[in-house]
Amino acid sequence: MKAVRLLLLAMLVLMPLQPAAGQIPDLRAGSPVPTLAPLVRQVTPAVVNISVHGRVREDNPLYRDPLFREFFDVPKQIEKEVNATGSGVIVDAQRGYVLTNNHVVEGTSAVQITTKDGRQFSAKVIGRDPPTDVAVLQIQNPAGLKALAFGDSDAIDVGDFVLAIGNPFGLGQTVTSGLVSALGRTGLGKQGYEDFIQTDAAINPGNSGGALVSLRGELVGINSAIISPAGGNVGIGFAIPVNMARKVMEQIIANGRVERGRIGISLKDLHPALNKGLVQGAVIADVAADSPAERAGLRKGDIVTGADDRPIRTAAQLRNTIGLARVGEEVKLAVQRNGAPLSIVVRVAPASDTSRAAAGGNRLVR
Repeated sequence: MKAVRLLLLAMLVLMPLQPAAGQIPDLRAGSPVPTLAPLVRQVTPAVVNISVHGRVREDNPLYRDPLFREFFDVPKQIEKEVNATGSGVIVDAQRGYVLTNNHVVEGTSAVQITTKDGRQFSAKVIGRDPPTDVAVLQIQNPAGLKALAFGDSDAIDVGDFVLAIGNPFGLGQTVTSGLVSALGRTGLGKQGYEDFIQTDAAINPGNSGGALVSLRGELVGINSAIISPAGGNVGIGFAIPVNMARKVMEQIIANGRVERGRIGISLKDLHPALNKGLVQGAVIADVAADSPAERAGLRKGDIVTGADDRPIRTAAQLRNTIGLARVGEEVKLAVQRNGAPLSIVVRVAPASDTSRAAAGGNRLVR
């Protein structure tokens, strides 16, 4: 028995040391070190700092006091000078187009853009879309710029690694990392069209309009908002999906604004009691008479499970899809009716061309 113990001890002493799975890799001199530095060097030249100057009108707090209104000639609104900083993403180097948030440039008369290498450019606002909080700028006399490639925000998943790049608190370009924490966030009361990517990558004031980047080096979101009791990062940040931002940008460049249409339906989420674990989608609560939806064959009670070959999980998601489609564009809907699948194509009409609004008081009307 003693001999067996001695043999086992000798085997342990002579056994080569192997790192266990999940251990920190060998970081001794000469060993490769895991790093995102090459990716950061690739993508950061396309993210810019934005400085804005302008004047905005806001409600005068003194006007709320009836005594002041009676004895003093106080205006209902006052003008306020605004000097602020934010972030943006170059998405077309040749034409100098920059994506950012509407709230970064709203009410501004002058926009100054600073690139990572310190060059400064004047920029003009091509167009803004407050409902999605997207704005498009154009750098004047662009030269030597680098653009960030578009990714597919519909292809990302919870758990994917992402980088957030921007200009927090006006400090200058900053890179943070994290995960995609959730998808399809709505109900934040930030914009009219909400389908946010939630991330725990640190986002702070000044990051607005900056880039949310995948590990492929592709733009997947425009950083837009945070939830924070104290105004700083607590690990809950939100980005506009790049697919949404790109559709808005294309309309702004083509028309100077977003022309939204309607198909004449009201929507509600599919109640779990009706779902029975079989389908996900949005329920058509009502169909307006003589609307594009009625003419296409949609009916009250239909469950829309997909649009243009992409799955639909919520009423807000379908609302966004239709609201961001161009007027005159056809949208192919996958529908469940009494358990039977249907494919229905609806042409988006100008808002004035759809007949009376659908009844029923549902808040999501398209």
